[in-house]
Amino acid sequence: MAQKPRELTPWVSPLHNWGYQLRELRTSRGLSLRELGKITRIDHSHLGRFERAERTSDRSQAVVLDDKLGASGMLLRLWERIGDERGHVANPPAHVARSSVDLAFAVADQAASDGEGTSVPCRLADGSVVWVALNRRALLRTGMGLGAAAAVGVGSPAFADSGAVPGLVRKARAAYAYGSTPVEHLRRTRRLLIDNDNLLGPRHAVAAVRDHIQVIQELRRDAKGADRRDLMELQTQYGEFLSWLYQDLGNPQAASYWLDRAMQWSHTVGDNDLTTYVMARKAQLAGDTADLVDVVDLAEAAQRMARPRSRLAAVARTYEAYGHALRGDSDESERAIDDVRNALDGAAADPTPWGVWLNASYVEVHRAQGLEALGKHDQAADAFGAAIRLMPDGYHRDRGVYMARQAVALAGARAPEQAAALGMHALTVAEDTGSGRITNELVRLDKALIPWQREPSVAEFRATFDSTLFHETETEA
Repeated sequence: MAQKPRELTPWVSPLHNWGYQLRELRTSRGLSLRELGKITRIDHSHLGRFERAERTSDRSQAVVLDDKLGASGMLLRLWERIGDERGHVANPPAHVARSSVDLAFAVADQAASDGEGTSVPCRLADGSVVWVALNRRALLRTGMGLGAAAAVGVGSPAFADSGAVPGLVRKARAAYAYGSTPVEHLRRTRRLLIDNDNLLGPRHAVAAVRDHIQVIQELRRDAKGADRRDLMELQTQYGEFLSWLYQDLGNPQAASYWLDRAMQWSHTVGDNDLTTYVMARKAQLAGDTADLVDVVDLAEAAQRMARPRSRLAAVARTYEAYGHALRGDSDESERAIDDVRNALDGAAADPTPWGVWLNASYVEVHRAQGLEALGKHDQAADAFGAAIRLMPDGYHRDRGVYMARQAVALAGARAPEQAAALGMHALTVAEDTGSGRITNELVRLDKALIPWQREPSVAEFRATFDSTLFHETETEA
């Protein structure tokens, strides 16, 4: 019996993604590794290592593979991104400033085995802060205490299969005994996981969501008719939710991977609203990563797909507004925000479940983000404050994100004491929830406050934030 190919992990790094896409292209062409090796004159064992991210090809090999697999330049473009990974240091020596480093857990769920990596915020010798890739063995080799290792996920379900899937499958199938169905059970579970994320942040939900995607795939094997379609719809929803969790963990590569999966799955469901929602989420992710090329185009595509005057159309227009601000177009950004404000009443009556969180507070947050991107720091700080006051209860993590962004705006407005005080509050939420989005904003704040680093409140914030980070250490030559 042929050995089952190892499951690939394209969200871990550009190198892993390149290997994943190489395998996808090869298998879609119906080629074995040996057959592709003959066509490209590259040893089949090397090709296998490329796919498993165990070895990096050189440029000439990437060009040949792109040509022979008919990738139209896609493989070469992805290969060129691997060079950027060298700034995302793999397995660096590190020390931990204290044993309680909950903040460093921010993106720990990337790894499912010893050989895969987790990323943590690390202070480099020059004072800058970057996300660096570590793996489980490297974490253990650093000699950090058990408390620190546990805080970043070593020995947790993030680094190994949870083993929960068979039990979860049995539980879902047993729903009939309680007058329910597996689909209804999984829908309720998803709502509970969403509530958990709103309150506690993503790190508590990631493993459960990944497990439930496997549960759904298992149930689909025997399902027929409407049940099979409903399960596929749920799988799409869980995939989009997992993308969101990774986005908040500060891992845009994993977020993009799961959004792409959700987009693919949504087309098999045939629900245009669901596909439109995933497209709008792709625009949101592009905005979060400041992708000036894609953010407006994706948002406009979602609007073309959306029903006229629907809530989804307004959601996509909101993301478009921020995209215009990132591009420096103040007038277009404000015009888009005004359109969304005018559409709020009608959107609230939309019976579909997508984008139900679109309200005045959410729109004001995106207006504030746009003002900050445009350099209008005073207005942005006021707008963030107004949005936070309008927020409903239960959004603990999101409140922390907005407080961190308001603090950055206050620093830009030359109000360092207010910025530092708000930063301390946001840091508490970051440690509670493991939100990488908050961490990234605090990195910006830490840098913005350097001109006032001797002021007591600023010094306190920067020292406290620094104590949550890994640090680069000197190594012997």
